[in-house]
Amino acid sequence: EAGASYVVAGRHMNDRHKIFVSYHHALDESYKKIFELRFGNAFGAIVPGSVQVGDIDPNLPTETIRQKIRDEYLRDTSVTVVLIGAQTWQRKHIDWEIGSSIRQTEYNPRSGLLGIVLPTYPRTDPTKYNQHTIPPRLYDNIKCEFATIYNWSDDPTTVQGWIHD
Repeated sequence: EAGASYVVAGRHMNDRHKIFVSYHHALDESYKKIFELRFGNAFGAIVPGSVQVGDIDPNLPTETIRQKIRDEYLRDTSVTVVLIGAQTWQRKHIDWEIGSSIRQTEYNPRSGLLGIVLPTYPRTDPTKYNQHTIPPRLYDNIKCEFATIYNWSDDPTTVQGWIHD
């Protein structure tokens, strides 16, 4: 199964963002749909843009894979949102998408990065997460303060604020 993603064209004040949503296709599709329904109108049109199994030869060099994802799937995006469910951290496609989105290329500048912890994420304390059960590349970027992480919110104004931080 691939990590699937969607690009959301967004407006907030006078800024314009294209948001790439990375998620576990098999397990978190319902939250991707909720994200589209709740926040699609707040940001604008939603355009599919996912990396599927078989789209990219996994035997290619890592840099080639990242370049292809950045230039072919993430083109013109400015923020990557990672929906973090129970097994998101295990998906190599999500790791590729995160790595590609924070990479500066000839055609695309580096994107902002944030994680949204879904209600399905296994934990007893909603103020904490286990660094070993979120995507490793996302965790590394949270640690160095490039990325941020939030709990799921149903409020479009709150989510817009996260994206524009």
